[in-house]
Amino acid sequence: MEEVQEQQNKSRVVKVDSVESWDFYVGQASNQGCPIVSHFTASWCMPSVAMNPFFEELALAYPDVLFITVDVDEVKEVATRLEVKAMPTFLIMRGGAVVDKVVGANTEEIKKRIDGFVQSIRVNVV
Repeated sequence: MEEVQEQQNKSRVVKVDSVESWDFYVGQASNQGCPIVSHFTASWCMPSVAMNPFFEELALAYPDVLFITVDVDEVKEVATRLEVKAMPTFLIMRGGAVVDKVVGANTEEIKKRIDGFVQSIRVNVV
């Protein structure tokens, strides 16, 4: 019974803690045609921290999307490479490229953009 409980508590959000892990996950997702939503955050940024539970809910709602969280202080190079200058920033990616960006803790806008993106992918696949 404990095993089932542990699985229910397991996050669907992948925490990236190095450039290598970023490159690995983005590469894997690109190879599998899996879209990515990245949350660039910082432990000192309260709006970013407040978005974590919302981001977890999104990950559960969209099981065919890879959700990644990146602490910009831990992995500065990735944030710099993708020109992330404010927290929180959410990037929607496909094939390793950024296709949309939302800056700020606007839950409605983030959900709307992810929804629209996922719908456009499903239409293209069908």
